[in-house]
Amino acid sequence: MSPGDAPIEWTEDGRPRSSLYRDAYFGADDGLAESRAVFLQGCGLPGAWAGRRSFTVAELGFGTGLNILALLDLWRREAPPGGRLHLFSVEAHLMPREDAARALSAWPELASLAAPLLAQWPGKRRGFHRIDLPESRASLDLALMEAGEALSRWGGRADAWFLDGFAPALNPDMWRDEVLQAVAARSAPGARVATFTVAGQVRRGLAAAGFEVSRAPGHGRKRERLEAVLPGQVTTPGLAGPAAVIGAGIAGAAVRRALLALGVEVVQFEAEAPGAGASGNPAGLVTPRLDAGLGPVARLAAQAYLRALDVYAALPRAVISRGVLQLAASERDPDRFARIAASDLFPEGALRRLDPTAASQRLGEPTHRAGLDQPDALSLDPREVLASWCDADLRGRVERLEPVEGGWRLTTAAGEAQTFRTVILAAGAELARLWTGAPILPVRGQASWIADPGPETPWAAGWGGYIAPMAAGFLFGATFRRGETSTELTEADHQANLESLARARPELAAALAGAPLDGRARIRATTRDHLPLAGAVPEAPGLLVLGGLGSRGLTWAPLLGEHVAALAAGAPSPLPGDLGALVDPARRSAA
Repeated sequence: MSPGDAPIEWTEDGRPRSSLYRDAYFGADDGLAESRAVFLQGCGLPGAWAGRRSFTVAELGFGTGLNILALLDLWRREAPPGGRLHLFSVEAHLMPREDAARALSAWPELASLAAPLLAQWPGKRRGFHRIDLPESRASLDLALMEAGEALSRWGGRADAWFLDGFAPALNPDMWRDEVLQAVAARSAPGARVATFTVAGQVRRGLAAAGFEVSRAPGHGRKRERLEAVLPGQVTTPGLAGPAAVIGAGIAGAAVRRALLALGVEVVQFEAEAPGAGASGNPAGLVTPRLDAGLGPVARLAAQAYLRALDVYAALPRAVISRGVLQLAASERDPDRFARIAASDLFPEGALRRLDPTAASQRLGEPTHRAGLDQPDALSLDPREVLASWCDADLRGRVERLEPVEGGWRLTTAAGEAQTFRTVILAAGAELARLWTGAPILPVRGQASWIADPGPETPWAAGWGGYIAPMAAGFLFGATFRRGETSTELTEADHQANLESLARARPELAAALAGAPLDGRARIRATTRDHLPLAGAVPEAPGLLVLGGLGSRGLTWAPLLGEHVAALAAGAPSPLPGDLGALVDPARRSAA
């Protein structure tokens, strides 16, 4: 059964009840009051977060989202100044949005908090989903999977736990000793646990996991509940002082955006201007990397693509058009397309296989190729993204980067030196100049474009090459010349781009014969395994990197920028641990 299959029935008093577990989502004595008494009071909130810049709450049993909303309601009234709240919740069977909205409508005082949560309610896609709640200075990572798997993949450490699965007698898997051991392993010192149940197996399991367990008065008809504390000194992790971000392309911009969302001050360095490197074209596509293996790399690529769509939705000025058609490039591609479209990596309807007739209609001219329709994919103006995410007061080119006591000293071309405890390298093709061991390879790419396409702008499409609508006209290309580092425009590369276009859009390419083309050539940075570098630089404490994004920087950057920012700030990452390992700069396959 998929994470979206949660059949709901309703009790006579209007409460949702799971048909799978034969249990109600909350008690009959006011579910909101129950959440406040059992979980908020049980975890010592708001006192436990007093004076904290960052606080993490994790939950097993997301249900209707009521506990999260009760917590956000308390947070907006009692949050410490400048504090950020990180939420992690697990749900094996997510109820439909309509049922959640019906259940939550019983508490109109939560309506303003429920609206953004319901607006971002995930579909059936299994995996981690990040939900932004900026007005609450909070974010929620919702894991749609079984509790044991979710805890093994989450890299955070919780300061408080809400254990709110269905009753142990009805849902024993969630209360297994192995799960409670994983709760302890994902707890910060001094973490507090609250739950409605006093079942013996839960008391013994928490105690065996290292918690000090006690009973407390229950709520409503329940006489007792449990509270537990993990012994240890409470710490306040976080990034002290500003962080330096070197680079103002899409990687540097994404990291800066994510750090600011975590409340971290950022100083950004750039040799020229935002987008001076490979991120400065007038258009680019946001499309998923298609991997028919459906394994970890495919899951990483799908999560990055879907997160990019969510993040760019907040930048409507940057979106030129929606919808991209991927054309088959080999005889095997139609079967690959069908396999990927039928998988649980993407929401229902996010990918649709088209036969050649339907692909021709979408493309605007006849084609013998099958296609994969991606209705949510974007043609984006990267310059609008950079204008929104980059610092208006950029520092200059970093000439030297050297380790010193307490961090890293950066010296600019103007001779100005400044020391930072944390530095993030996001300098694209310049990465190897600052990190001599960077396992990146330079690839020259020249894009061609025409500003006056005539009466109709072509549909965005990919086939090995690609075509992307611009604000006026369209861009196509791009060449991929390994090892070349020249940035001069060449007629040979314009011709190569036209030949590539002719393979997919022969009529359009013929119409461009003799037309004057403009373009741009820059150097991409890629890796041997074609996966980005996102994380800590090996054997260089305080130095992190986001690079090697290749030709998919617009797709990779939002999620991986959040991942790198979380590592820098000591916050939970939206990326599961096994997927984070795929982009770890220390991995062997990148070398």
